[in-house]
Formats: sequence, C-alpha cells, structure tokens
Amino acid sequence: MGHKLYPGRYTVENGTDIVVFTIGMRINKWWAIHKWFPVFLAMPAMIKELYTNKELGFLSMESFISFRTIFMMQYWQSEQQLFAYARGQKHLKAWKAFNKKVGNNDAVGIYHETYLVQKGHYESIYGNMPKFGLGKVFGTVPVNEARKTAAKRLKHENSK
Repeated sequence: MGHKLYPGRYTVENGTDIVVFTIGMRINKWWAIHKWFPVFLAMPAMIKELYTNKELGFLSMESFISFRTIFMMQYWQSEQQLFAYARGQKHLKAWKAFNKKVGNNDAVGIYHETYLVQKGHYESIYGNMPKFGLGKVFGTVPVNEARKTAAKRLKHENSK
C-alpha cells in the first residue's frame, strides 16, 4: 500500500470488466517448515514477474498476512490472461514443485477463487486512504452527491 494519503472520500468509475482473483496459502503445521516454506518462497518471484510484465494482464494486487494465512487479492484484465499465466512457465514450475514437495501432505493448504465482475456491478469507497485496491488499478474520483452511497454508486454507473 502506498504511503501518501488522499484526504476526503473517493470512489472508482466502474465502467470496465475486471477479474478479481484471490490466492494464498495456510500453514496448517508450523513445525513442518520444510513443507510450507517452499510454497511461501515461490510467491515473490511470480509477483515480481506480474508487476514487471504488464502485458500478462495483471493490473495490481493487495496482500495480507494473518497468523496462519497469506491472502492476496489480484486484479486482472481478463480471465483469458489469468488462465494463460496459470499455464505459463513460472507458474507451472512452481505448481509442479509444490505437488512434488507437498503432494497430499496436509502441512500446508493452498487456495484460489476467481470472480468475473462485469462493469457496473462493483462499487468502492476510500476515505483518507492511500491508493488501494481498485482505486490503485483505475484511479479515483471524488465522491459527490450522485455517488454518496453504495447504492447510488452502483445505480449511477449502471445508468450510463
């Protein structure tokens, strides 16, 4: 997350289809570090590749770490680009290494979810925040009377 705060209330125009992809891991057995640590180490190289090669369709991401779980929310231009990346060299290499190292061992869990979100079917609000989430992807616009509530932001964009 950036450090510069943008005072006031902002939202995004929701006029673009977007793919929201969540991915992460859960450490089920702390003492089995030899099983979960390689999964953890595979992530940074792929994230660097995504930020470096914008033609892949990756737009941005936010990441969160809790006691046992790493959660990343990614934004993609299209599901075709997301699927193409999943079949790409770096991801397939990491996936094969995971299956070889972990297999069906329950020391570490992995997950992902994919959401295809059509334009006009999402809204956001940012108050006194750095650039974050969709605001980081699309840029923000100030909240005005027509965009004051979530319902209005959805109605406003759906009426265009």
